[in-house]
Amino acid sequence: MSDSAVIEIGRDRNPFGVSGVVRDDDGVPRYTGLPATLVDVVRERALSAPKDEAVVELGGRRLTYAQLWDEACRVAGGLREQGVTKGDRVALRYAAGVDWVLAFWGTVLAGGVVVAVNTRMADAEVQFVLDDAAVRVDLTPDTPLPIGEPYVADDLTARDVAAFFYTSGTTGRPKGVPTTHEAFITNAENMIRCSGISRDLGSDYRTLVSVPLFHVTGCNSQLLVAAYVGGTSVIMPQLDVATMADVVVVERIGYLITVPAVYALLLRHPAFAGADVSGVRVVGYGGAPIAPTLVQQLQAAFPRATVMNGYGMTESASLITVLPDADAVAHADSVGYAVPSVDIGIVPIGDDRSVGELVVRGANVTGGYWQRPDADADTIIGGWLHTGDVVRVDDAGRVHIVDRIKDIINRGGENVSSIEVEAVLLSAPGVLDAAVLPVPDDVMGEKVGAVLVSESGELDLDAVLDHCRRSLADFKVPQFAAVSGEALPRNAGGKLLKRRIRDEVRWGNPLR
Repeated sequence: MSDSAVIEIGRDRNPFGVSGVVRDDDGVPRYTGLPATLVDVVRERALSAPKDEAVVELGGRRLTYAQLWDEACRVAGGLREQGVTKGDRVALRYAAGVDWVLAFWGTVLAGGVVVAVNTRMADAEVQFVLDDAAVRVDLTPDTPLPIGEPYVADDLTARDVAAFFYTSGTTGRPKGVPTTHEAFITNAENMIRCSGISRDLGSDYRTLVSVPLFHVTGCNSQLLVAAYVGGTSVIMPQLDVATMADVVVVERIGYLITVPAVYALLLRHPAFAGADVSGVRVVGYGGAPIAPTLVQQLQAAFPRATVMNGYGMTESASLITVLPDADAVAHADSVGYAVPSVDIGIVPIGDDRSVGELVVRGANVTGGYWQRPDADADTIIGGWLHTGDVVRVDDAGRVHIVDRIKDIINRGGENVSSIEVEAVLLSAPGVLDAAVLPVPDDVMGEKVGAVLVSESGELDLDAVLDHCRRSLADFKVPQFAAVSGEALPRNAGGKLLKRRIRDEVRWGNPLR
């Protein structure tokens, strides 16, 4: 089956290049010359740099690569003694830290499949994942690491599944996404190419992991990238903005990745003022729109760093596109260009051929969901994964997220992008965060509503609306608003939980 409606986006001016990328018999781009499996990645580091620091848990243990390898091999042996064989699923429910890392590597070395469970789920949601994945061993927070005789699975291949990450479930039951060894390593290669990191950086690469390890950003684009280049993952068991600046200095952090809201809080925190962050080389962000003013503030706050915006999804093992530093301010509304291993295209949804649903394919993109043939039929067509995101692609090949297909507001026949309005609101005076939602209306069908967050829980709404009118067509300006001093609910990847916000918000009278 093919998707003849796909308009492929060329790479004529893509800054990342495609050296080392070949196409398989199905036309899918793949890197050549990469390590075959994650086992090869961590074994090579244990042999070449055994004394280098691999992982640090703030307030906990620190492991060298030799220690990581030795202890993970023993965990693998313990899992084998509990009956885990190649392809068996192991649920990982530890808090972020050394035990999580050892359980991850131990499961991989045993030949098993990590099921990365969101620790914020309710009990019923966790049980759904355990049942859906048919988990053989469940490593709960109260379960000690299984320890046995050292074991290493040497029969793994690049196409074997190494882990399941579950989608956020914002549109229904979460779906398991099988992620292969090749997908993990391909994402790591994309990360270093797009951020300008040398794969031989070694111990000079130190990244602060402040996002959850059960999410593809924390695991795939930080923890595994550190292992890939022989660097160090410094893990915060709990996000603590008050200590982040101190940690960056004390732990000699050079590489930061988190969501825009965390950066906004960090830059405002008194502890950040005067902190020596000159050692930071890359400041990465994603998961939510970012205001150009915040990008400029990041550049000023981290004067020796390049900034980069990344866009991806669970189904792509993290990165799909990256916006490089050169475009960071002038094109802050863009998520950038396709990474080297990914083809992108659009399926137009109207007369404008540059606007449509984003579709992707590549070695890091999943071939299908776990036991969900109905979802596969709807999502993966002709080898292209349909992301559900409506995008605009500009003449340079940069991708601009317009909205989720299901989040576009239809106001009397005019389509309103909630993401576009949110981006304008984020640059309005006093607004720390914003969510734009449809408000049912008997005449217009839907009107535009905004849930706004400020420090005090109060805002000058007239000033906010005046700001919006200067940047938006009149039909896009919010007609309803609710203001709060509480943070908006987001999933582990930083995406707004709009279904929850929609259920909880109480709209007042229309704004003038």
